[in-house]
Amino acid sequence: MGELTLEVRAGRDTPWLKISRPERGGLALRLIFSAGPYRIEGLKTPASGLSFRVETEVGEWTVEVSLKGETLLNVRSALRPAFDLLLPFWPRDLYVLDEQGDPLTTKGRVEAAQRGYNTGLCYFCVEEPAFGCALYVQNLTALNPYFQATATKPDGVVGGEWPELGYQPPAAPNGKSPPTAPLKAGQTYVVSDAYLGLRTECATNETDEARLFIDMIGEIYPHLDRPEPRFHDWTARAEQTLHDLKTAPDATLRHYGQVYLHPYTASEYPDSMVQMSVASALDEYQTLFGKAEPFRNVLMAGMGRFFDKELRVIRRYLPNVGEDKNANAVDSWYLYHPLMNLGRLALRGDKRAKRLFVDSLDYAVKSARHFKYMWPIQYDVRDFSVITETRGDGYGQTDVAGLYAYVMLQAHQLTGDDFYVGEAQAAMHAAEGMRFELVYQANLTAWGIAACIKLWRMDGDERYLAQAEVFLASFVHNSVLWDSQIGNASAYSNFFGVTCLHDAPYMAAYECFESFSAFDEVLQLAGEQLPPKVKLLLSEYRRFAFDRSWSYYPDALPKEALATTIRNGHIDRALSFPLEDLYADGQPAGQVGQEIYGSGGAFIIAARGFYGVDLPFWLFADYPYTVTRNQAGLMLVLKGPTGQVASVRVFAKKRSRLPDVTLLADEADVPLTTDPNTRRAKVPADAIVFLSW
Repeated sequence: MGELTLEVRAGRDTPWLKISRPERGGLALRLIFSAGPYRIEGLKTPASGLSFRVETEVGEWTVEVSLKGETLLNVRSALRPAFDLLLPFWPRDLYVLDEQGDPLTTKGRVEAAQRGYNTGLCYFCVEEPAFGCALYVQNLTALNPYFQATATKPDGVVGGEWPELGYQPPAAPNGKSPPTAPLKAGQTYVVSDAYLGLRTECATNETDEARLFIDMIGEIYPHLDRPEPRFHDWTARAEQTLHDLKTAPDATLRHYGQVYLHPYTASEYPDSMVQMSVASALDEYQTLFGKAEPFRNVLMAGMGRFFDKELRVIRRYLPNVGEDKNANAVDSWYLYHPLMNLGRLALRGDKRAKRLFVDSLDYAVKSARHFKYMWPIQYDVRDFSVITETRGDGYGQTDVAGLYAYVMLQAHQLTGDDFYVGEAQAAMHAAEGMRFELVYQANLTAWGIAACIKLWRMDGDERYLAQAEVFLASFVHNSVLWDSQIGNASAYSNFFGVTCLHDAPYMAAYECFESFSAFDEVLQLAGEQLPPKVKLLLSEYRRFAFDRSWSYYPDALPKEALATTIRNGHIDRALSFPLEDLYADGQPAGQVGQEIYGSGGAFIIAARGFYGVDLPFWLFADYPYTVTRNQAGLMLVLKGPTGQVASVRVFAKKRSRLPDVTLLADEADVPLTTDPNTRRAKVPADAIVFLSW
């Protein structure tokens, strides 16, 4: 395998795969989990790898080793028990070796390991001997039948302590008590489906570390079991959401004669982040129809009440907030997020938004400089005294620097003042050195990627492209690159979700759609100039968000999958507002509440994925695209990653008939389905498509 030598070696109670680099040590991967004698049979050695059966006292194993090029291999092991089998404790499966095959003399470091139920990965560097670095990824999707049969969950199962690394199959429901649920006799279970990406060098700095990680995870990603994303009509969802925002008593309340949103259904006080998140999304939603939406102005009318004329900044709460809230406490990211959305509206020509945005800039900069661009969790807005400094691991809100930089670049666009570019650069420099601890809140990390790409595109400084990869590596580390079918998770899409906080147990609707929005902006701004693996990961997150985001809506889930004890407000399945929380381990959904502040997701997703102004139908594609219209029809330029396949769909609008549609992709006819109200096709993700009717 390139410079590497692969050998299957017979151990005392298991065959091993030994991976060696000449005079630079290697790795040993356990191929089966057994506790007694075994016999290898049926050895096959095609050019792409090898396969064999292993007969043991408890059943028959099948092992397949597949080479995926000179830097990637896949090892898949499956067990067919001879009888109902309760599983004991099993050790990890990967060991680091020196030149003599001894793991105890090796030295190295684990850069990243699985967090909770996120991607089952272990990223490590072998320094002595100088073997290089490796990314181990367990394809957990293939292991769903194993988890279901044994009533176990893959909580932090990939990682380890040097030199014992890799995957440790869960054996008991809570990890400690004796196992209670057996593997059934005669059924075949995949016990391990491991991918191992290998590189000859170790990273010498943070940006090299991120580049190697992105390169390897991007190489592994196309080989993972990925569900086919389902199509959903987001135009209809957005229409229903808007209706519910306007009419549902649980959605809004009045203060100072203005309409304000509840953060959750009939719960919590009005909040500037909530108000601006929905208002900004509605502003973009208007472009889908080419006409104004009055409710956007209704929400904006009350924004002035959040402005503190003494401090000259947008506050979180209104002046009349209840005494049960500390009106002067602000989470660091909460200061900048409303400004980002005000800046977005200001750049589209909203004068009131521009005034509020510009009037808050001096305070925004003062806060950043006070904390030296390293923000705490929470502080007092009046004097910057810290209320909560860290999240428990010594770090504060580590990725606020990215959001701040994004706001500063908006300020530069609006004012032309290069001072704000300097502020953005200073914040990005302060964010250096976080490595895989960079994520505090996933959407903030996503906006950090967008800010890095903007800085890179402004003057071509490659340092900011490299820093974008640092932000992306940390984001992907927190993602769920598998399709969990455990418990209630079988009722919803969760592939390529991302847990909302660095240590959160759940994926959240708000962080999901905001990351979608940030990545879409990056792909539209710099798609062709991005490194291919960066473009692939951003595009695929965006593609799966069209399906995954739908699962947050309570009417899309079976009633039995919903939580009955709710932390904030209540769940109303008749309201088209998303739940805050979905769980890869199958816990009931919506325990935190039903987000009104996440309602903007329907508007953003509809506006970014669908096109239909002055057309009798809607056009949808699951990768980014641009549309040009002429008398002959539409030209659709898809901007997806080379080698992937895009889904293009045309479907009738309400009270309209779908006309006869013809599709050409790269000047060749494309067959279309013949459903009465829909036409759909698969085309290359980077194709140029011509649509006529």
